[in-house]
Amino acid sequence: MGVPSMELQDPKINGALPADALGYRQEREGFLPSHPPAPGRKPIEFMDFEGKTSFGMSVFNLSNAIMGSGILGLAYAMAHTGILFFLALLLCIALLSSYSIHLLLTCAGVVGIRAYEQLGQRALGPVGKVVVAAVICLHNVGAMSSYLFIIKSELPLVIGTFLDMDPEGGWFLKGNLLIIIVSVLIILPLALMRHLGYLGYTSGLSLTCMLFFLISVIYKKFQLGCAVSFNETAVDSKNPSGLPIQGLNRSCEAQMFTVDSQMFYTVPIMAFAFVCHPEVLPIYTELCRPSKHRMQAVANVSIGAMFCMYGLTATFGYLTFYNSVEAEMLHMYSQQDLLILCVRLAVLLAVTLTVPVVLFPIRRALQQLLFPSRDFSWPRHVAIALILLVLVNVLVICVPTIRDIFGVIGSTSAPSLIFILPSIFYLRIVPSEVEPLCSWPKIQALCFGLLGVLFMAISLGFMFANWATGQSQVSGH
Repeated sequence: MGVPSMELQDPKINGALPADALGYRQEREGFLPSHPPAPGRKPIEFMDFEGKTSFGMSVFNLSNAIMGSGILGLAYAMAHTGILFFLALLLCIALLSSYSIHLLLTCAGVVGIRAYEQLGQRALGPVGKVVVAAVICLHNVGAMSSYLFIIKSELPLVIGTFLDMDPEGGWFLKGNLLIIIVSVLIILPLALMRHLGYLGYTSGLSLTCMLFFLISVIYKKFQLGCAVSFNETAVDSKNPSGLPIQGLNRSCEAQMFTVDSQMFYTVPIMAFAFVCHPEVLPIYTELCRPSKHRMQAVANVSIGAMFCMYGLTATFGYLTFYNSVEAEMLHMYSQQDLLILCVRLAVLLAVTLTVPVVLFPIRRALQQLLFPSRDFSWPRHVAIALILLVLVNVLVICVPTIRDIFGVIGSTSAPSLIFILPSIFYLRIVPSEVEPLCSWPKIQALCFGLLGVLFMAISLGFMFANWATGQSQVSGH
């Protein structure tokens, strides 16, 4: 599509628009510049690649990027906010995530960049690239930790069921030992691959597994109802922390609105569950007939689908166990239930195969930061994988509950990736000739970033206060 020469003039300024401003205007008009670059203009890298992925497959890929272990903690979040308050908060997080993606796509249209780290470098220089890479690494380490924590809590139950043994009965059923064995025998060999060819299969498996999980949660709600006995809801009278499990559902009254000290874990859990922003631009690159409007539609459909899935999972999980639900909801169900055993196996398979997928971006970011001009090296490749796995294993062994992982990562990396960094990119990259700093879009972006900073400060402050005063109750493992 050609661009008339008259479009190079803007009534707000005397003379021609700079290349960045022209790209911004084209994005505002809903298309990407697919025409050859004008004489003297540098070609935009983003447009040099012709995507072939359909709209539907792009929705599937972005939904896979959004979906994660955070879904297991949403019923716990609802128990500490109430049904209506939780759904309102979840809707707010979903809408804010959609707006955040709008900021990223606008910036991508201005400078033609297809990677989150590159936007950081363009906006803030080399320091920006380091900050963005560090935040992505922190988030992925948190995701790896949550996956390994699920293995730690669920694998002993599955093995104990097959062997008809008490999960605490043998040394080989200790969760800490099992995550080390799984890391060495399964995760490490996959993480040592130079190229991750099974990525697509793993993504599809993860989404299928979580759909199976949702269907099972809904079915078990109608099967168990409210009149459930201790043996039907409790996994065991002893949990790994030695504290009694709150499995008996003595009160079947659903709260519509409630606030307590644990609420400040719930919003980070919701934020953690919607982070997909580092994957948005690569999916944008692969999209057939790419345009800002088309990719925003992909994002809106994906976020809307995940909102429905999250809302259903949280609601039916909460209405099964009410205030006794734990931060890892799957741990609430009976060890002997055949359907739940199948769900546990599916979840374990999905998270085990996903850990190497999450490790690859961390290793790539570390190599680009520490060894940017060096060729591929197997010793360095192996060493980074080993160090990361050891670090994450130590973290999972030391952390008492998955709620703390969701809380800390959801209070630090999630608001950075969703709120703070996209707003900084927009303020720094969009030309002031087109959008002055005092214009409404930039004021919105500034308020959006400040909201992220406030969200991070409040959530971390209350969590640290709970830890310091010992008021945080271990409701999980």
